[in-house]
Amino acid sequence: MAKKSVNKADVARKTGLSAFRLSQLSINPKSQLRVDELYLIALAIEADPSEVLLDVCKEISLPKK
Repeated sequence: MAKKSVNKADVARKTGLSAFRLSQLSINPKSQLRVDELYLIALAIEADPSEVLLDVCKEISLPKK
């Protein structure tokens, strides 16, 4: 959301997610983002959901053998 310069309160209103939940997702790296939340957030910020997914998961990779 920071890349798009959007207001969390506006995203909360559009998605139905609480402002607290959005804050948790953006501050706490251990919070688990559900796919439905990702999709709603992407729609609210007018972004492609697959691009948002790629950005959120950029640190994830398969384990090395």
